[in-house]
Amino acid sequence: NIMFLYFIPTNEIIEHPEIADIYTEHTHPALVAKYCPSGFYIASGDATGHVRIWDTTQKEHILKYEYHPFIGPIKDLAWTEDSKRIAVVGEGRDRFGAIFLWDSGSSVGEIIGHTKIVNSVDIRQVRPYRLVTGSDDNSAAFFHGLPFKFQFTMKVMPHVCFLHQGIIIYDGKTGEKVCGLGGDKAHNGGIYAVSWSPDGSQLLSASGDRSARLWDVAKATAISTFSFGSNIVDQQLGCLWQGDYLLSLSMDGRISYLDPSCPAHPHRVIHGHTKSIQCLTVHKPKTIISASHDGHMNIFFSGGNGVGSTFEGQGHTNQVCGMGVEDGDLLLSCGMDDTLRFSGVQDMLKLEKQPNSLAVGPDGYAVVLCIEQLVLLKNRKKVYTLDIEDYAPKDVALHAAGDTVAVGGDDSKVHLYSIDGNVLRTRASPETLDVPGPVMSLAYSPDGSILAVVNANKVITTYKVADGYKEHNNYYGHHAKPVSLAWSPDNQHFATSGMDCLVYVWNVEDPDKWIKITDAHRMYHISSLAWLNAHILVTTSQDTTIKQWTINY
Repeated sequence: NIMFLYFIPTNEIIEHPEIADIYTEHTHPALVAKYCPSGFYIASGDATGHVRIWDTTQKEHILKYEYHPFIGPIKDLAWTEDSKRIAVVGEGRDRFGAIFLWDSGSSVGEIIGHTKIVNSVDIRQVRPYRLVTGSDDNSAAFFHGLPFKFQFTMKVMPHVCFLHQGIIIYDGKTGEKVCGLGGDKAHNGGIYAVSWSPDGSQLLSASGDRSARLWDVAKATAISTFSFGSNIVDQQLGCLWQGDYLLSLSMDGRISYLDPSCPAHPHRVIHGHTKSIQCLTVHKPKTIISASHDGHMNIFFSGGNGVGSTFEGQGHTNQVCGMGVEDGDLLLSCGMDDTLRFSGVQDMLKLEKQPNSLAVGPDGYAVVLCIEQLVLLKNRKKVYTLDIEDYAPKDVALHAAGDTVAVGGDDSKVHLYSIDGNVLRTRASPETLDVPGPVMSLAYSPDGSILAVVNANKVITTYKVADGYKEHNNYYGHHAKPVSLAWSPDNQHFATSGMDCLVYVWNVEDPDKWIKITDAHRMYHISSLAWLNAHILVTTSQDTTIKQWTINY
């Protein structure tokens, strides 16, 4: 159930990468996707050999046709220029590729000539048609069409692309070698992709040597070299020349907008997550901070152009499980590397036990909930540790006044603690609140008047703080276990999300007034929620995406 993110290939959309969508209909990992030349459809292939052809003009992405040309991973595909024929290659049980009509699946040729997996295919976009394939057997096979018939093989590098890949240039009609770029060593590492300029006079290549190069094909020389750093993640795995834009893709998912006039510095870099997003918080009206399973933390600006920034310096080495922003713009984060970290300063607090979550309050107070332990902090210093032995704590919330801590447990109770200076004490009355099931998440409203609690039995319960935590309302609607909760800044609404992939926005005073978002992240549950303002809700998921929703009451 792995999705891929795609962008409509126009200069306007590349300029605005926040305009994006996700196709989620493959039931197995999608490995390749290509627009047809008309732009109205995309063909995508997955790890089981299924090819789906689907509409790009409608939000529903209606399936037009589906084929299963062979059993095994599809590595690459290509369209003819009239959008009527598709060639697919990969690792089949009995063959390595197929060529068929897009609207019937009827064969229009045969891919033969290879003895190992075929990794790449491309079709000459003018008549007479030519087709070329590249294989693990270190050869490229050349075909004439229509129908496509095998002509000969060429011993070359194991990955090629017809006038879109390869540092050896061949004549597109005859298959004869024209020239080689850069001699025997165009890069100091493997070359993973190339892309032609629109007029075919220049070529962009991406390499594992952490660089991309711009080539003058007629002179067979490099015009510019773009270097990306010295880390493993700086290897360049893909590139695209689209209109006036030259893009390169790094191993860690960065998309760099290259500037030939200034090769040392991309004029724009898009950062995103490549692993499931587990944690989310917001700061001020437009700042979104997210953290993923691999410990990476990014910052985005709502309403911007989709460009995010990655936090620099020594960060978490494992999953981030809690974040919050203190007064003074200080971001606190805790992770499964058993550390609590602070943005903008060098401070790092080593925790005795693995943390689950954290909550930030006024006057420098913060609490970190760990396995069997609750840690109280004041001004970034640990001032008190409370061991918890009689229940398993799941989530923590800190009252807006900074005087009470609520901890939800698997014992179907909320445990209340008072902050007395630098000490945590069990609250006198009430000491605990009964909940209809094991607590999954809880949070105080921004003004501190209401405590909302979600539990594993699919019930959300609110308690009035000023009335001695008297039960206020119960809310029902989730079909599966709810996992996250976030309050709107207006104190009148809160949102919950569950394993059912549903998001509910609830009215505090009337449980029958709710807004339901179905399939918010279609194939995964929503891992975290946050509000930018009273009408914009942000959601994250294991699908590595962040979405904003406009809520109209």
